[in-house]
Amino acid sequence: MTTALLIIDIQDDYFPGGAFPLVGPEEAAARAADVLGRFRTAGRPVVYVQHVWDDPEADFFRPGTPGVEIHHLVAPQDGEPVVQKAFPNAFRDTDLRAVLERLDVDALVVAGMMTSLCVDATVRAAADSGFDVTVVADACAAPDLEFGGRTVEAADVHAAFLAALADSYATVTAAADLDV
Repeated sequence: MTTALLIIDIQDDYFPGGAFPLVGPEEAAARAADVLGRFRTAGRPVVYVQHVWDDPEADFFRPGTPGVEIHHLVAPQDGEPVVQKAFPNAFRDTDLRAVLERLDVDALVVAGMMTSLCVDATVRAAADSGFDVTVVADACAAPDLEFGGRTVEAADVHAAFLAALADSYATVTAAADLDV
């Protein structure tokens, strides 16, 4: 079994000063960087997903802006593939599946942003496609959301989505507990 690290949308717009800052992105990126370092040391494949929102109405991840860049803590090295996407599900209308097939990957470890959207959509699609998926809970971040006239705090958003993924789609673990 070949396991790859899939880093989803850890991009500058999600950090303080960006166009759509999340809650706790620095801590999540630090945990993702730790996992990334372990994958590189072990010689395991790393694949990046970068959201590019090429629409004049886009609020963030606009092409040519600093916010679309992958955060420096987890920046790709030469030879590490970067798959650009336009939808939350990183498999939709991209070559992600082909990249993973070329690397002979059948298991994914996922770190990324946002837990409640792109991480969730991609993990579900990966599991539905037959990949064995592990999500590194503390290497992901979420925003506060609003629904029904009330604010749902990021910690609750994050926990609810991870609980749902852990129920049927993925193993959910902390970075410190991940075997690479």
